[in-house]
Amino acid sequence: MAEEYVVEVGQALRGGGCAAVVGGRKAVVRHALPGERVRAVVTHDAADGPLRLDAVAVEVASPDRVEEPCPYAKPLRCGGCDWQHASLAAQRAYKAEIVSALLGRDVTVEPVPVPGRPDDGLGWRARVQFDVTPDGRLGLHRHRSAELEPLDRCLIASDGVESVGAERLAWPVAARVEVVAGSSGDRAVVVTPRRRRARVGADVAEDVSVLRADKGDAEPVRGRPGVREQAAGRTWWVGGSGFWQSHVAAPDTLVAAVLAYLRPEPGDLALDLYAGVGLFAGALAPHVARVVAIESYAPAVDDARQNLRDLRNVECHAGRVDAELTRLGLGRADLVVLDPPRDGAGAAVMAQVEALAPRRIAYVSCDPASLARDLRATSYALTEVRAFDLFPMTSHVECVALLERR
Repeated sequence: MAEEYVVEVGQALRGGGCAAVVGGRKAVVRHALPGERVRAVVTHDAADGPLRLDAVAVEVASPDRVEEPCPYAKPLRCGGCDWQHASLAAQRAYKAEIVSALLGRDVTVEPVPVPGRPDDGLGWRARVQFDVTPDGRLGLHRHRSAELEPLDRCLIASDGVESVGAERLAWPVAARVEVVAGSSGDRAVVVTPRRRRARVGADVAEDVSVLRADKGDAEPVRGRPGVREQAAGRTWWVGGSGFWQSHVAAPDTLVAAVLAYLRPEPGDLALDLYAGVGLFAGALAPHVARVVAIESYAPAVDDARQNLRDLRNVECHAGRVDAELTRLGLGRADLVVLDPPRDGAGAAVMAQVEALAPRRIAYVSCDPASLARDLRATSYALTEVRAFDLFPMTSHVECVALLERR
């Protein structure tokens, strides 16, 4: 039997859970809230890290506690959501405290409602990746575990994702299944088979594309090899294995924030680094003289070139950002958008960007810790920052930071 303790719960932590001390040792308690007293069982006890527990009963409850809307978001079950047991206002307050501490300034986390539905933190995720149980059911991992929690529905998935009904189908040959619902109405299922030669079935509805994933790329079995998205007044093609923001309202929200910070002018040279399929490059192009977009994932660069083919002042380059900046030898830039993966841009790229002496930098980040680290690697000043709740019910938060020369 797992060890059980009565725990006094402290502040909310980055990554989900709350701080505590158990037997003189630092601990992280999931499914608890600051100020509560809970009964919690040990889930992980590694010598090189904090003791990890899950609250299985609440003895003194926080006024911010609510009933989890999802039956799977319970202690010791699905690890996909961190904060379903907290009110949305409390979730945003916890995230704001964490971002503010990391960046050294007061930050408010702004709600981003899903169009057409109340601000309830549900129905926002337009791309959901499931793993598959040995008997062919879709599920999500339990927290820090190889065990899967089989699901028949995911409440944070968008209506488009849930309309596919993938969780209620059998996937006997699949190791992983990603369901994608484009804002255009396109829907796709990307299947990674367990065995290389396994035949990927197409049991979903006829108007849903089916793709087979292999070595990072996705080949169509039926229908389109990706989905169309609509944002920033344009239609975007995103290949089946390409990156697009998960929250249905994220692209327009982030484009508006970036343009407002950068204030582009007609003669400007703008860089879109970690450009994906070209969202920020396309949004900047009508306002500047030239846009240079760099992305390391070659299929996404192909999509970007297709998406931006009507914009003659945009050029797209495939390669690592640091290597392409060196190869291009631009010498200068007026504006820069950085939208790196969760690990951040890193000190080398920040130095290269600073050497170009841009007037303004807009840094889009899904991890405030890597953002804070990269800000310390540059002499540019953080002059403004906005935080958006683009991952409700989870511990994640999206930031857009404005950097200017001191």
